[in-house]
Amino acid sequence: MIKLLEKAVAEVEKLPEDAQDAIAARLLADIADQKAWSARFAETTEIQWERMATLVRKEIGAEEPKPLDDVFPSESSQP
Repeated sequence: MIKLLEKAVAEVEKLPEDAQDAIAARLLADIADQKAWSARFAETTEIQWERMATLVRKEIGAEEPKPLDDVFPSESSQP
């Protein structure tokens, strides 16, 4: 474990149990979110990157931004 993480864990251990649980839950959620984003980017094809870049350029010019999920849908939301 790196020193900064060790220091953080040592500080968390000083807190009441409910606060420790809340911090642990948030940390685990952040880790799961990071894994999901990493997987999503790893699965992105060159065609998808090009499509997204083209749409972003058009939106910047038109000043009409769209939600990222509309531009870059996950596999579960694709028809």
